[in-house]
Amino acid sequence: MITQRTYAERRSRVLDAIGHGAAFVLAASPELHIGHDTELRYAIDPELWYLTGYAEPEAVLVLRPSDDEPVFTLFVRPRDPERETWTGGRGGVEAARDAFSADDARSITELNEHLPKLLSQVDTVYARLDSGRPAVDAVIAAALRGARRSRPRTGKGPFVLIDPGSVLSELRLFKEPAEVRAIREAARITVESFIDAAARIRAGAGEWLIEAALDGGFRSRGAAGPAFPTIVASGPNATVLHHVSNDRIMTGDDLVLVDAGARKDMYCADITRTFPVSGGFRGAGGAIYEIVLAAHDAAIAAVHPGATVRSVHDAAQRVLVEGMIALQLVTGDVDALIEQEKPVTAWYPHRTSHWLGLDVHDVGDYVSGGGPRVLEPGMVLTIEPGLYVPAHAEDSPAALRGIGVRIEDDVLVELDGRDVLTSALPVRPADIAALVN
Repeated sequence: MITQRTYAERRSRVLDAIGHGAAFVLAASPELHIGHDTELRYAIDPELWYLTGYAEPEAVLVLRPSDDEPVFTLFVRPRDPERETWTGGRGGVEAARDAFSADDARSITELNEHLPKLLSQVDTVYARLDSGRPAVDAVIAAALRGARRSRPRTGKGPFVLIDPGSVLSELRLFKEPAEVRAIREAARITVESFIDAAARIRAGAGEWLIEAALDGGFRSRGAAGPAFPTIVASGPNATVLHHVSNDRIMTGDDLVLVDAGARKDMYCADITRTFPVSGGFRGAGGAIYEIVLAAHDAAIAAVHPGATVRSVHDAAQRVLVEGMIALQLVTGDVDALIEQEKPVTAWYPHRTSHWLGLDVHDVGDYVSGGGPRVLEPGMVLTIEPGLYVPAHAEDSPAALRGIGVRIEDDVLVELDGRDVLTSALPVRPADIAALVN
C-alpha cells in the first residue's frame, strides 16, 4: 500500500528537480460522458495520483519550492450535499488538507483567481496546455501571456514552459517495492482470470464470452477492472493488433489471441496468450506458435541489468526473422532483412516491449543519452513478440493467411537478472492446450 509518507517523498523529489523559481502544475484528467448526461466511471489521473493519492476529478496540484509560502497547494471540488446524493461523497477542502497533507487546500472555484498569483513569482512553469481541462489550460496560458507583457518592467513572471513529464516520467520508470507488489497482485489476478476464461474457449462460443469471463474474473478477485479494453481475437481477427470489438464466433480450426490485464490498486498487468480453440496446436498455426515462443524465450533471456531495450527487441526479432524465412514469408539474409526493416515489419509491426506500471503503456523514454535505454533494477517491461499474417496477404503462403500469434509476459528487472511476474500462466503448447480442453 502506498502511504502518505511515500507521496510526500515523491513530491520532495519533484521539488528538488525543479528548484526554486519554478512551479509544477498538474490537472486531473477530465470526466467523460456518454450522451448529454451520463457519466462514465472516472479514470483516476495517474500523474496527480502518483504525487498525492488523490482520486477525485477536477483536482489541480501546484508544487512550488518556497521557504515561507505553501509548497503544496491542492485545488479540489468543494463539498456539495446535493451533488453527492447523485454521485457519491466528496472529501472537499478539509480532506485535501487533513488526509492528503496539502499545505494549502482551496476550492476549484478559486483557481482562476489564485493560480495566477502562485505563478506570478516564478520563472518556469512545468505544465501542459493540452490537459483536457480547458479552464486550467487557459489560466496557465494567460499567466504566460501576462508575463510576456509585464516582465520587461517588473522582472517577474513565468517565461519558460516545460512538460512535467520531463521530471515525472523518469521517477515513475523506477518502481518502488510497494509498486512492484501492486503489479504482482495485478499479475496474479490476471493469471487466475486467464485460467478460468481459457476453459470457456470452444467452437461455437463468441469472443465476447471470453471477454466477459476475463473482466468478471478481474472484478471478482478485487481488481478495479481491466487495465485496457480486453482483446479476444479469433481466426483472422488475431492479425488486427488492437481488435476490441470481440464479436466473432470461434470455430474449431481457429487460434484465438487473448490480450488482457487487470488493474489493481492503480497498477496494471498485461498478458497475451494464444490458444487453440480445439485439438491443440497443429499445422501452420502450430509452426507460427513455436517461432513466436522461441522469440519470447530469447527476449526474456536477454533481460538483465546493463542490457538495453533495443537488445531485447533484437533478440526477439532475430528469431522471428529466421522463422519468417523458414515459413517463406520473406527471403534473403537475416541481417540484411533486419537492416532493411520494411520486409520484417510487414509481419511484425510492433516493438517487443513497453514499460508497465500506472499506465499499461507506462511512461519513460526508450532512448537515453543518444542511445537505447539501459535496463536497470526496478524497471518493469513487457515481452511480447508476435507474428501476424493477414487473410488478405496475397504475397504469403496460403496456409499461413489469417493466423496471428502473440505471447506476452511482464518482467521485472532485478539486480541479478529478471523476474517474470506472470510466469504462473503456461506458455508451452501442450500446457496451453490443456487449459482449453
